[in-house]
Amino acid sequence: MSTLLSVQDVKKHFHVRSTLGNHNETIYAVDGVSFELGEGETLGLVGESGCGKSTLARVVTGLQRQTAGAVLLSGAEVHDRGSRDAIRGKLQMVFQDPAGSLDPKHKVVDSVAEPLVGRLNKKERRARAFEMLERVGLRREHGLRYPHQLSGGQQQRACIARALVSDPAVIVFDEALSSLDVSQQAQIADLIRELQQEFRSSYLFITHDLATASELSDRIAIMYLGELVEVVPVASFEQNTLHPYSQALLAAILAPDPSGREQVTAVAMLDADVPSAARPPSGCRFHTRCPYAQERCVSERPALEPHGESHWVACHFAGALPPPSTVGAEAA
Repeated sequence: MSTLLSVQDVKKHFHVRSTLGNHNETIYAVDGVSFELGEGETLGLVGESGCGKSTLARVVTGLQRQTAGAVLLSGAEVHDRGSRDAIRGKLQMVFQDPAGSLDPKHKVVDSVAEPLVGRLNKKERRARAFEMLERVGLRREHGLRYPHQLSGGQQQRACIARALVSDPAVIVFDEALSSLDVSQQAQIADLIRELQQEFRSSYLFITHDLATASELSDRIAIMYLGELVEVVPVASFEQNTLHPYSQALLAAILAPDPSGREQVTAVAMLDADVPSAARPPSGCRFHTRCPYAQERCVSERPALEPHGESHWVACHFAGALPPPSTVGAEAA
């Protein structure tokens, strides 16, 4: 599989006034993230709220410039002024709040057609937009309405149509299902899967819902406090996660053991306080919540290293910890 999108040691830091207001501090929202996305592939990016997922999405799509590192689409840096016109429309994003993503003053069809401005005339743009609205399950009459006249699920379908209308190479879904009810989530997830098979776009699917990411993705990337801690194929995720944080997230979605003993330790990791992104822990950033942490974890930052085919882990003791199926047994 050839690489389409390459994210290379990307950092995004924000300099803000402290909560006390007497000095500046740095928020390390994204702090050295690297990954590749292949043609027609879906990479699920999973992590708790505040881990930097949405900031990374905005950097990848060119909405924010990185502090350091590079984001390359087919070898061209997405933030370089000289390459913007060449890749315009090739990177699209579907946001969490569909109502806030559509211009309330414009009819839906005109919002969907917006990525085509400068490429087609108005008649051609509208024709293409109506065609795409129909493809995502909406009718012509929906396109002639204003956003507030559509349901939440219909609004998100319109946002997906807008993302697809310019025939993008990569679509970033940033918590695109979280604002919908359960039935709408299932319908939109099925639609996203169908559209990828038809249009062959690559997806970066960002969510806090590991179960949904596992259903839609080819690989899962786990993010914690601005860093990737594990990247693993979905096919081996449940049985072969090696990072304690990944194991904790997995344990939280597994069916509970009737005895009440299963994976006690793993789930308990998620109950501990998450450190501030302005003052991340030294060494491994997860060591303050990890029951396996040792002195090396406090002082030395682990690199994201290969552990088998397409499997990368940032843990000093990856492969030496209890497997996911037995985590917590010793604590019960």
